[in-house]
Amino acid sequence: MALSLEEFVHSLDLRTLPRVLEIQSGIYFEGSVYEMFGNECCLSTGEVIKITGLKIKKIIAEICEHSEGGESPQPFELPMNFPGLFKTVADKTPYLTMDEIIRTIHIGSSRLGHPCFYHQKDMELENLVIKQGEKIMLNSVEEINEEIVVNCGVVRNHQNHSFTLPLSQEGEFYECEDERIYTLKEIVEWKIPKNRTRTVKLTDFSNKWDLPNPFPEGFYGALILKPVYEIQGVMKFRKDIVRILPSLDVEVKDITDSYDANWFLQLLSTQDLSEMTSKEFPIVAEVIEAPQGSQLLASILQPGKTIVIHQKYQASRILASEIRSHFPKRHFLIPKSYKGKFKRRPREFPTAYDLEIAKSEKEPLHVVATKAFHPPHEELSSVAVGDQFLVHHSQTTEVLSEGIKKVVNVLACEKILKKSYEAALLPLYMEGGFVEVIHDKKQYQIAELCAQFHLPFNVKVSVRDLFIEEDILAATPGLRLEEAITDSYLLISDFANPAECWEIPVSRSNMTVQLVSNLSQDTGSFLVRTLIEEITEEQYYMMRRYESSFLHPPPRPPKHPSVEEAKPTLLHVAEERTVGLPKSPKSLHVDISKKLHSHQAGLDSKVPVGCQNALADLEKERSKSGAAAVAGTDGTTEMFKNEKHQK
Repeated sequence: MALSLEEFVHSLDLRTLPRVLEIQSGIYFEGSVYEMFGNECCLSTGEVIKITGLKIKKIIAEICEHSEGGESPQPFELPMNFPGLFKTVADKTPYLTMDEIIRTIHIGSSRLGHPCFYHQKDMELENLVIKQGEKIMLNSVEEINEEIVVNCGVVRNHQNHSFTLPLSQEGEFYECEDERIYTLKEIVEWKIPKNRTRTVKLTDFSNKWDLPNPFPEGFYGALILKPVYEIQGVMKFRKDIVRILPSLDVEVKDITDSYDANWFLQLLSTQDLSEMTSKEFPIVAEVIEAPQGSQLLASILQPGKTIVIHQKYQASRILASEIRSHFPKRHFLIPKSYKGKFKRRPREFPTAYDLEIAKSEKEPLHVVATKAFHPPHEELSSVAVGDQFLVHHSQTTEVLSEGIKKVVNVLACEKILKKSYEAALLPLYMEGGFVEVIHDKKQYQIAELCAQFHLPFNVKVSVRDLFIEEDILAATPGLRLEEAITDSYLLISDFANPAECWEIPVSRSNMTVQLVSNLSQDTGSFLVRTLIEEITEEQYYMMRRYESSFLHPPPRPPKHPSVEEAKPTLLHVAEERTVGLPKSPKSLHVDISKKLHSHQAGLDSKVPVGCQNALADLEKERSKSGAAAVAGTDGTTEMFKNEKHQK
């Protein structure tokens, strides 16, 4: 039976792709040629097309709220690279079967591919009763005993209970509320059900975008996202990918069951390649579509070029960002095989909790305070600007609050005085400011830094990598090594030179290839070359979202006097207090002194002065740039000069 192209798309089950269609009738007569998005597409009556995918081409957004004048806001196109963050609003329209959910919702191995629903009534299963309103997570779809089922799970008392539901399972299934934050790209790929719209709330917008903000000033409300789809397919005897809008006035007939799809080119995306088994490699392929705007291997990844895809695997990278006072910052993925060398740069810590995370057993963490702090309890230590501390460990201590003893999490430190040390207890909730004092002049390779220090970590390239033609890291003023990530890569080479291989990322290389043949011969040993990859702001954010999150700091205490009001008192206290705090054990003095004296010839009265001068420089720099990100640069130079003077 013939359907309009739009009706076919509406009824299409994406799990059944690819499908073969025959053009029955339409506005395009035999021999007519239509130019669509740079591709010629001949849609003659009787023409056959193999449909390989259905993608969202663009998003039309419509603001839900009406303006004060009573006029409805006009719908507008929301660019796919819009740097906003959104929360999804649960769809109030129920799904009546599991089959309807599977046909319209994306379910996959990604953490975004596990949607949650609840049922309007109790569901009695063979060994389990799902209660009304209980959250059901859909984990995967598989075939068991020739029946397609959905693997589900519920969590009760911190224990997961797994079960399966057949596609024929009926009921009223509603989406659960979702408190997570998503980018527009994530919503497009995972959170817009097929044939439905998606209501979202704008929660944040990056001011680093160089295009006009499409929303009214100060808008952080709800809007409806309406997808506009495009069909992707191939035609016989053609090597390009055809893209067709479903709105074209064409009637089609599905002839998949009676047509040999092998007549068409066998096209594979990078995602398809990554899902192949390891035994299927190596293969020979021809590049049909090269990655858009890719800096990687422009000479190899060209349309028409024959390449060898040797294998797929997981590789480690270090995610790093440029340290600079203004935007936009550049972001990089650095392979651990990078041969350049780094010198450490001082880190900045906004709270005492950050000091607890950053401390290391390798060496004592030495910091100088950039902000005064007056504790609400006398058992805790005051901090004045310019105070220096050696950070040791976290512990608990009792404080007296309104006549009641309370336990507070604190950071045990030693305050560095002119000729001695003094024990100090800083509450982990303390909102202060600290800058690291660097004594280490050693040059490190990136693998050494990752092995010896906790990330994030600040460095600067001191010796560029001489094995690559252009080291883009060498020109940066400084780098913040943020975290180690693991990503999927394909190992490829030019067919004419299979001994020199390159890694290309699966998730950031939208490449399409045609399978030519399997490579039966042994490629022998090969040299693997890695590249420093510069990534976009959006790609950077997507990676940072999935980092291992730290525990949140303890709750803040009741409000206390502001820093400005307390500053004169704090300075006076800093000068006068010598007996109010317990002294550190003698053994601790000796141990820490040895560690410091291995880098410093001694601590005399000039150290605090140098640090205070450095802090003054820091404040000047901050007032000029308006940002704290690079505030430590000049100050650190002064500290280093002072240390050399002491030596």
